[in-house]
Amino acid sequence: MYDRWYASELSAKLSRPYVHLMFGARQTGKSTLLNSLIPKDALRFNLADPQERSRQLANPGEFAQACRSLPANKKGQFVFVDEAQSAPSIFDAVQLLYDADKTRWRFVLCGSSARKLRLTGVNLLPGRSLVHHLYPLTLAEHPVKEVKIEHVVSPLPFLWSDGKLAKHPFPEWDLLTRLAYGALPGIVTADKQDRQGLLKAYAFVHLEEEIRREALVKDWGAFVRFLQLAAVESGQMLNYANISQESGISQPTVKGYYQLLEDMFVGIRVPAYSKSPRKNLLSTPKFLFFDLGVRHAAAGLNPSSDLVKANPGPVFEQWVGIELWKRLQYLGEGKLYHQRSRDGAEVDFIVEHGAALTPIEVKWTENPTAGDARHLLTFLGERSKVSKHGYVICRCPRPLQLHDRITALPWFRL
Repeated sequence: MYDRWYASELSAKLSRPYVHLMFGARQTGKSTLLNSLIPKDALRFNLADPQERSRQLANPGEFAQACRSLPANKKGQFVFVDEAQSAPSIFDAVQLLYDADKTRWRFVLCGSSARKLRLTGVNLLPGRSLVHHLYPLTLAEHPVKEVKIEHVVSPLPFLWSDGKLAKHPFPEWDLLTRLAYGALPGIVTADKQDRQGLLKAYAFVHLEEEIRREALVKDWGAFVRFLQLAAVESGQMLNYANISQESGISQPTVKGYYQLLEDMFVGIRVPAYSKSPRKNLLSTPKFLFFDLGVRHAAAGLNPSSDLVKANPGPVFEQWVGIELWKRLQYLGEGKLYHQRSRDGAEVDFIVEHGAALTPIEVKWTENPTAGDARHLLTFLGERSKVSKHGYVICRCPRPLQLHDRITALPWFRL
């Protein structure tokens, strides 16, 4: 069992007497993490199992009956439902049982898609539930292989936020390996020769199974064409017209498919930052796949270090954006933006946290210069009250001061 950064926080939250909802893409480790934290004698329902799913759909009352069969004099008995979105009626049963006795059961419902729940109008138990999310591995839980640049060896201890070392970290990877294969736990722990096949299976077999199970797409062939194009365009600003023209799908359908990727937690929308004195800024968001390995496979590419080496800059930029986004999600506050003007001036990412704005530029270079920060300086100059410092994330071996308001940071110090 490998350590997950979110484990201690989630364990503390699960002790609170609410219904617990956990969402995240498939294969991010939700079931593994929850099963490690929930008592072994918990009542479990795995709706990923076709037989269990069919039984619950055919007899909606069976779930409540099984819960009521647990000892009435025991408090806080865990009931774990995996892939809960497959049987939306379970949410109604949970509400009924929880309202009748808030201490007898501790319900934990886990799901990989919010689409069906929204479309069927499922009540996600407001006022009764705590919502949690799990994402692919962050840099904090996936240690960095020793970095050597220009004969400089950087000490890279694997530290939690409390400053302690993890007892069971995931295997060490260098930057190229991360950019090639992503950060899904099952991929990180798999043998190298198996990673390509596993990622291709995820991109098509798992997504197809989930989409078909929920009857979310009528024309699978059209969706496959869209998925490949959307993956190729990952990291770029959304262009519904181009995708529509290339795939032969109407623009409204393309927009719906992008929303579907977000609902399945495999897509990330990065809005354009609009609070600016300048009038020539574009308002179009960027779109990222949640994991680079899945992105490569969905694009019809073979995930490998050689693939990354062919054009590393855009892939590296996506990796930084995904990492920033995951951290903001776990933090539970703050937003991620980008900015681009009509004349091409761009700030790759902007982190909004509280009243502060932090602009970030991503460069595939070992030797950053002040010229790499010119757009950051423009941004800082326009917002001096709320934006004090900017950063260039790159492959330099140690932090470098490029300007009194700009620091270049090694990617492993992000």
